[in-house]
Amino acid sequence: MIEFHLDSKSGVAPYLQLIQQVRQALRLGLLRAGDKLPTVKDVAGLLAINPNTVLKAYRELEYEGLAAAKPGVGTFVTKTVSDASIAAHQRLSLELAAWIRRAQQAGLDFESIEALFQRAVRSAAREEAV
Repeated sequence: MIEFHLDSKSGVAPYLQLIQQVRQALRLGLLRAGDKLPTVKDVAGLLAINPNTVLKAYRELEYEGLAAAKPGVGTFVTKTVSDASIAAHQRLSLELAAWIRRAQQAGLDFESIEALFQRAVRSAAREEAV
């Protein structure tokens, strides 16, 4: 089951962070069709947020066709958004973890590593758009 977390420094609305985390878990194969999402009450309690925030995220996931609510039972994943094999994700994840360790050994802190990674992602996105 997915475990949600919020980054108060991200500038991204909490409900959008929840949606992004579900999408990411689907892409990585951590969630599959039929999996149950945590209850609104559990997520709201764990993250100390308003239950309506969680409901808003779950409704958006329903609108996108990624989840469906079953009254009295819960909210379930209805499809995946995985666009590559899980094996490729695992291999790339291991390579990225090794890169992060090298960056740490080079003296970078996590904030610097994240900034470098984000810059590389934006650069690659710009190159792809051209």
